Amino acid sequence: MKGSNLTIRIEPNLKKEVSDLFQSLGLDLSTAIEMFYIQALRCHGLPFSVVTDEEPNRKTYMAMKNAENDTNMSGPFESIDDLMESLDT
Repeated sequence: MKGSNLTIRIEPNLKKEVSDLFQSLGLDLSTAIEMFYIQALRCHGLPFSVVTDEEPNRKTYMAMKNAENDTNMSGPFESIDDLMESLDT
C-alpha cells in the first residue's frame, strides 16, 4: 500500500533528538508518527495526558523569592514610564 506524504515543521535539534531516540527503538520517524496516529484513534484523542503545571517549578519559585527581596521592585505603577523609571534606578 502506498502511503501519502505529510510535511511538518519541527525545530532541527528536536528532530535530531527524537530521530535518535526512535532509531534506538528500531523505528524511523514515519513509523513512530504512524504509531502515534493509530494510538490517537484508539484513544479518541491524544494518547497521553496534556496538563499544565499547577505549581511553579523551582526556578520560578527562586525568581519570585529574589523579587521579594529586590529593593528596586516597587509598584503598582501608574504608567509604563513609571515602571521603566523604577527599573533604571
